[in-house]
Amino acid sequence: MSFVVYPAIDVRGGGAVRLRQGDYARETRYAADPLALAQRYAEAGARWLHLVDLDGARRGGYGLEALLRRIVTVSELTVQTGGGVRDADDVARLLEAGAARVVVGSLAVRAPDRALDWLARFGAERLTFAFDTRAVQGVWRLPVHGWTEDAAAELFDLLARYAQAGARHVLCTDIARDGMRAGPNLALYAALRARHPALALQASGGVRHTADLAAVRALGCAGAIVGTSLLDGALSLAEALAC
Repeated sequence: MSFVVYPAIDVRGGGAVRLRQGDYARETRYAADPLALAQRYAEAGARWLHLVDLDGARRGGYGLEALLRRIVTVSELTVQTGGGVRDADDVARLLEAGAARVVVGSLAVRAPDRALDWLARFGAERLTFAFDTRAVQGVWRLPVHGWTEDAAAELFDLLARYAQAGARHVLCTDIARDGMRAGPNLALYAALRARHPALALQASGGVRHTADLAAVRALGCAGAIVGTSLLDGALSLAEALAC
């Protein structure tokens, strides 16, 4: 299985932004518009793109369908995208618009029965289940609604349920590392890989340089999301892809 680097574009208010530790009040806005940024990543050799609707994640309702259509029309990028996906019609609509995989986050935590119905309907290759987590008194909790409130579920228990149901693609973000360029949480990913080696795990949060990418790859992760380091110029996409 090849290792995939996913350049990330998070969209809020129509622009490309990054949040620090998931805090909407700690936003950095970048000059490039999302479509131009996607084209730049494609020209640099990216095969995949991770596209997130931050407004949708917070309020519900995916709103980047037009942008998604444009990206897959003007580039050869394969896109996984989410943020605000709340029902099966949303999933079907995004797949029809050109998404290769739809990212299901908050609903996968709040309503796993419904999300598992989608798994049966759309298939394991068309969905990425995103578990954004933070350690609270030693327990990996799962915030929802754009990371603004904690759900009762616990990461390892819920992930086991998805693995048993046949989920394939899982994205796990350590919120404390996200947007901070503090390095990925290798201990967390090692624990997840040990418990569920059959899952195609995507690491997210904290990637700084190629050594971080090499480290998560060595753990057996299927890929890594790279956002802030690319936008700030600390890591070039060419370097990341060479890893």
